[in-house]
Amino acid sequence: MAPAGRACVPERSTYRRRLGLSSALAGLLALSACTPSVIPPGQTLSIPVDSDMFTELGGNPTIAPGLTFLGGVELSSSEPLFGAFSSIRFLDDSRFLGVFDTGYWIEGEIRRDAEGRLAGVDAVKLAPLLDASGQESPSKFFVDAESLAVDGNSAFVGFEQRHRVVSYAPLSDLGKAVPSEPLAFPFDLDVLRSNGGLEALVIAEKDGPLGGALVAISEKSFDDNGNIYAAILGGPLAGEFRVRPRDGFDITDATFLPDGDLLLLERRFTIARGVGMRLRRVDGGSIRPDAVLDGEILFEANYRSQIDNMEGIDAIPEPDGSVRLIVVSDDNHSILQRNLMLEFRLSAPQS
Repeated sequence: MAPAGRACVPERSTYRRRLGLSSALAGLLALSACTPSVIPPGQTLSIPVDSDMFTELGGNPTIAPGLTFLGGVELSSSEPLFGAFSSIRFLDDSRFLGVFDTGYWIEGEIRRDAEGRLAGVDAVKLAPLLDASGQESPSKFFVDAESLAVDGNSAFVGFEQRHRVVSYAPLSDLGKAVPSEPLAFPFDLDVLRSNGGLEALVIAEKDGPLGGALVAISEKSFDDNGNIYAAILGGPLAGEFRVRPRDGFDITDATFLPDGDLLLLERRFTIARGVGMRLRRVDGGSIRPDAVLDGEILFEANYRSQIDNMEGIDAIPEPDGSVRLIVVSDDNHSILQRNLMLEFRLSAPQS
């Protein structure tokens, strides 16, 4: 039986292909046949991950000049622990590290086809997020991981419900990584909504104005003026700032671009309008204490496009000055949602 709060839905796309069924019906037929693996503290679990490629985004998205959709994959696994991607960070141009909001690490590497398009993921391993004593938490309340930033052989992870940011090490032995004490914030974390906490953690360039500081942004926790709580942790400009919300979208992740600008990944979901995804570019020079940030919209799509509950983004710089953007979705372990990995290219700024 699946742990509380987790639906057990193995290889959804595989079931659809084999049986010719809808996603919902295939998932229901498979639901009783799978049991999540138990990963002992200190160990990792290698898992198979299947993929279905697609090259068309579909729908009628708004795409700014210089941004191109390159393709994507739908990911599925016979391991019920797989899913619920909240954040992803690339260690090089293919290896990645991520967190699930169910309390697990994921590591692996992307696979490309002969034309260089995303084709799937390989060498995938999972491990539970441990507490300071090296044990797995018995409750999702303590391990609702929503954001991730990598710094050498350690990683910062942001949690909601029990709001905090901690540093885990060593990443070189992921199954044994344990957390530090929570980092200090310039505002009381009790102001954050239980389900609207620290969704974005990003590390600024060390030679930039923020001096390599950690930047933390909440999802939908608002001050008295209706702006979103955010903070610069450390560096020469430490302090709190705000992000202006727009059009009912919530912030789900962020990444710095090579020129120092900040790219926000945003999501909107309503019963009437369905799911939406947006990318908003913020001038990196505007990130400072007491600022209220806003930016230009580079991309916006709704349910007619190949998107889902998009929650994680990272940037991979290319030698020609362009940037590959990888975006992943959180399927919430639901038979009605998908684990997607999308790839875009953002052209180098014109001089």
